[in-house]
Amino acid sequence: MIGEAAEPLPDFDDPAFGRLFDRYADRRVVLLGEASHGTSEFYRARAAITRHLVAHHGFTIVAVEADWPDAATVDRYVRHREPRAGAEKPFERFPTWMWRNTDVQALIHWMREHNAGVAEMSRRVGFYGLDIYNMSASIGAVLDYLDRVDPEAAKVARERYGCLTPWQKNPATYGRSALNRGYAECEQAVIEQCQALLQKRLEYAERDGEAFLDAAQNARLIASAERYYRIMYYGGAESWNLRDTHMFETLQHLLDAMGPNAKAIVWAHNSHIGDARATDMGQTRDELNIGQLCRETFGDQAGLIGFGTHTGTVAAATDWDGDMEVKRVNPSRRDSYERLCHDSGVAHFLLDLGPGKHEALRRALMEPRLERFIGVIYRPETERWSHYSEAILPEQLDAYVWFDETEAVTPLGPEHHRGVPETYPFGQ
Repeated sequence: MIGEAAEPLPDFDDPAFGRLFDRYADRRVVLLGEASHGTSEFYRARAAITRHLVAHHGFTIVAVEADWPDAATVDRYVRHREPRAGAEKPFERFPTWMWRNTDVQALIHWMREHNAGVAEMSRRVGFYGLDIYNMSASIGAVLDYLDRVDPEAAKVARERYGCLTPWQKNPATYGRSALNRGYAECEQAVIEQCQALLQKRLEYAERDGEAFLDAAQNARLIASAERYYRIMYYGGAESWNLRDTHMFETLQHLLDAMGPNAKAIVWAHNSHIGDARATDMGQTRDELNIGQLCRETFGDQAGLIGFGTHTGTVAAATDWDGDMEVKRVNPSRRDSYERLCHDSGVAHFLLDLGPGKHEALRRALMEPRLERFIGVIYRPETERWSHYSEAILPEQLDAYVWFDETEAVTPLGPEHHRGVPETYPFGQ
């Protein structure tokens, strides 16, 4: 049944690849997943879909599972804006290969070239980060902005952010310290600073709306990150839910800022973009995610597209902050959705799971099965417990993109930087 419903995928560079996704062109938000953070085919497919939706259907927001200040450096490059003085090079913290790879580089070059032919800045496609981890760069960006527009407010901001200074480079240690009494004042300080910035929204935005949006989002990120690192030591669903809620709210702020006709493409892991209510995440762990929040907010104006593979290689580490390795992906388990797709005999395809399409197949797939989730860590020796979770695929996703055998992403090296402009954000 899967083989009969499967729509074979052409080559990534074939315009027909993008046209297969025209059915989602009228959505407000199209969320593109991945079953791992280190598989080239997932990046290349998402790039092909993104190029098509941007070039032919008016999508102007590409929002990714990456930190706002890092993505902002890339955004300035792709939209031909001046680099921010003193900005850190983006994506230099673990896991560097997730965004500093040849597939992302190719998309960034395409976005810059596309934008060169778009006169209005507001109509150029932008590259934005949704995540909360780079608190240090966000603090620097807020202070830099206030130094330029309101030096007195900058002095106050430095005092408020001062309590976070010892932990800026390693914020996870702040969480441990915050369990002790005496550090609670950081929470109130970062909230007050965010409120102070937003209270001057009209005054600041009149001077430069783009710069204010960047500063305001960095201030929101700092407030969310402070709470995230404080509560992560308690365990449970709260830290996950805070992170995904922040990412969803960032997406909402972008859509609001760009106007009622703005449309966004989201790149994130399947665990973020698939509806959590149809997985163990929501049913047993009380976790929500971006996909669930998008469906609750946008209804059928949100398109949730997941990706999967049977075997191949993947770029991943064995432990957090460990070295990247190219690892062999175990063949999928017999009791998984991935094995059903493998057994269809179709090497790469789009499977439309939307209501009214292939109803007999949808009913057959409604039985809960295992689904594989590989992040930046991959431990094949404990794969069943480390990387599989139960899901109901037709409720989790609107579509599933399948590549039977896949290869690891290629991290950027010095050989990939020859001949690029001085403003290129991934310089060595």
